[in-house]
This record gives sequence, structure tokens and C-alpha cells, in this order.
Amino acid sequence: MKAASKLRQYRRATTLVVPRKTAFDWHTCPGTFERLSPPWQPARMESRTGNGLEPGATVSLRVKVGPLWLPWVAEHGEWDPGYMFSDRQVTGPFARWEHRHSFADRAGNTVELIDEIRYQLPLGYLGLLGSQYAQTAIDRMFAYRHRVTARDTAWHAQYGRTQMKVAVTGSTGLVGSALLPFLESGGHTVVPLRRGTGDSEDQATWNPSASRLSGGALDGVDAVVHLAGENIAAARWSEAQKARIRDSRVDGTRHLCEALTRLEQPPKTLVVASAIGFYGDRGDERLTEDSEPGNGFLPEVSEAWEAASEVARTAGIRVVRLRVGIVLTPAGGALKQMLLPFTMGVGGVIGSGRQFMSWVSLDDVLASVLHALVTTNMEGPVNVVAPQAVNNAEFTKTLGRVLRRPTIFPLPAFMARLVFGEMADGLLLSSTHVVPTRLQETGFSFGYPDLEGALRHVLGR
Repeated sequence: MKAASKLRQYRRATTLVVPRKTAFDWHTCPGTFERLSPPWQPARMESRTGNGLEPGATVSLRVKVGPLWLPWVAEHGEWDPGYMFSDRQVTGPFARWEHRHSFADRAGNTVELIDEIRYQLPLGYLGLLGSQYAQTAIDRMFAYRHRVTARDTAWHAQYGRTQMKVAVTGSTGLVGSALLPFLESGGHTVVPLRRGTGDSEDQATWNPSASRLSGGALDGVDAVVHLAGENIAAARWSEAQKARIRDSRVDGTRHLCEALTRLEQPPKTLVVASAIGFYGDRGDERLTEDSEPGNGFLPEVSEAWEAASEVARTAGIRVVRLRVGIVLTPAGGALKQMLLPFTMGVGGVIGSGRQFMSWVSLDDVLASVLHALVTTNMEGPVNVVAPQAVNNAEFTKTLGRVLRRPTIFPLPAFMARLVFGEMADGLLLSSTHVVPTRLQETGFSFGYPDLEGALRHVLGR
């Protein structure tokens, strides 16, 4: 059993373009834990004791490993505010785990973030069989954490001059559940505006079928981010499903805006999620925010969806309509649906493969919301897509390369229509080449502007 006592070490260092105190303080903010949890290996915080990162404080987690959620209890130990803090595993999957985070001043008011880990695998000699797997998993995780830390601290340093109180609808959805910790880690106060009767006095609720907000729900709120709406890819587009999609977006947005205009002190800004479905199937035409809407179900819904926020604009609220592209994250959406067949080696082009896919990383979506909230001269439609759209064949080739899998099994157009019905033409076969003109004109800095880099980031490859 001597091999079981072997202590392994891991170290990763990254230079952050923010001062040391800024980097340290970011780690103390609510939401940071969620931001640092990789989407391919999520973790849930169950409880905390003690005071933040100070010695003796504990955190109880559930970490997903394969299909299992394993318990992990960590206790904070040595710390030097502004310079370092440490934690160790009390219970969890390792025989031993000690982790030290340190922050060292570097030239030009930058800081070097250093993570150092000492760990021991369980199960004696059997643990040795997993040593390479463990080292690879740790490296994937901390490479991801350092990329997120570098980008988030830079974004918040750029936009965080004024702390805001922001209400968010759709806070449990794909974007909303990531937006809350992103804003909180920047020091902003976030109010999840949950669905309800709108009569609650204990929590912020709104009734999406009526123009009603719970009393005091938006007291002191500077801005509202409206993300709620039926998932357009949740089911085949029957007439009933299309009605649910339309009503949840159009009626819900109109009722929310009407409620906002009746407040004694309405928020200054409303950021409304829309979609590049506004443009419809347009071949290789380069589409900017000034392009006309397309034809079909999605363009009709998107145009009415955006128009429903007009009541807020005429009441003097600055309204920004984010036309969001295909959001890349394995936590949900199109990429999650692609992963199983592509990982199994049976992925391939859809239809002709020539249709353009205007995509964007989830992190860039979150940053674009923050950009819209603080950029006071921005209003109206804003395309939230990466600078370089690709066609489906190139997307397929890139995803296969990142996953190291062949991509030789196409999905013909007729088969896509057979399986998905009308939704196939609206989502899978339509070509939409969108460019982020207004984001770029207003100085937005993309974290992941190229497809391969974005996929490698979100998949940890």
C-alpha cells in the first residue's frame, strides 16, 4: 500500500490584467463559485458555514462525476487577505486534497493568479490506475477556471464602475441561470423575478399573463433583463406549441412592460432577449441590425416580440433588444443536442451543409448583457453573435476536430423534416449570416471570437 501514500502536485499560473486586490476581491463575491464550475462537471453548493474564505469556514458541495453526484466538504485554512487563501477537502472523492490560491503583483498593475494543489488518490494501488485521468481532469478544470477568471475580471473591471440592482426574468433558464452569478460576481445585486400571481409580499414575482408585479418587487431596481419565454426547440411545432411560443414571448413582454411603466420609479433600462430568428432564411446575405425581418414563423414571432417592448420605450425607458444567435454551451441548447451523436462518432452535416450558423459563446452572451446595461448610448436591436459566422459544414468539421471524432454521417434535409417537422426548416436548415455591428461599434470585446476556441473552452478540450 506504499503507492497509496504518494502525494501528487499540480500548479497553474495565469496573468490577469487587473490589480491584485481586484482579483482577490472577485473571489470573495457571491456567484464566483458558480462561475468557476465547468459546464461538463457541474457542482452544486448545498451549504456554507463561517465567514467567506476565512479560516474555519466550510463549504458543502455536490460534484457531478459521470452520472453520480458525489459529496465534497471543503474547509478554508490559511489566508492573507489580498494575497492568498487556502482550502482542504474534509470529505470527498480524494484521499487528500489541499489547495492554495495566491495572488502575486506583476508589472503594469497586473497580477499572477497561482493555483497549487497537493492531492492523493484513494484505493491504494487501484488509485494509481486513475492517476493520469485525475491529472487530466484537474488540468481541464483549472484551465477553464483560469480562462473564466481572466475574462470575467477584465469585463467587470471595464464595466463595473457603478454597481447596479438588476431584476431578471427567466432566471432559471439556460442564459438566466448563468447570468445571475456572472452579475453577482461583479458586485451587482440581482433580483430573480419569478413567475407567480404577482401578489406575493415575500418575494419578487410577476404574472406573465397579466400586467402585475408583486408589491415592492422592483424597488430600487436600476434595470430589468427580460429572458423569459417558451423554449422554441422543446417540442415539434404543432399549432398549439407555436401559440405557446408566441404568447410567452409577445404577451409576456407586453404585460411586463406595461407593469414597468406604472411603477412610481421605473427602471432606467430594459434589456429584452430576442433572437436572430428575426432575419429568417437569408442564404449568404450579411445581416446587420438594420436588415429587414424575414418571412416565416420565427421572424413573425421575433418581430412581434420586439414590438411588444415598444410601450416601455415610449414611456422613457431605454430598451435594448438582444438578437441572440446559437448559444454554445454543453449545459443546454443546440450544442447539448449535438454532443451525444458527435461523441459517438455518428455526427455529420445537416442538409446541404451550406447554411450559415451564427453562433456565440455563453460567456460572450453574459458579457453582452452587461455591456448593454452600462452602455447608455446603446438602444434598439443588437446582434449578439460572434464576429465570424460559419456554415454548417465548417461547424461540423470543427466540432468533430475538437471532440476527435469522425463526422461522416449526414442528416439529409428530408430526414430532418421527417423527424422535426416545420422546426427543421426554422432552426436546422435555414441560413442566417449575422454580424455584430453594434456590439463592435460600441467597443465590445469578445472573449471567444473564433469557433474552435469557443468550443474548446466550453467543452474543456
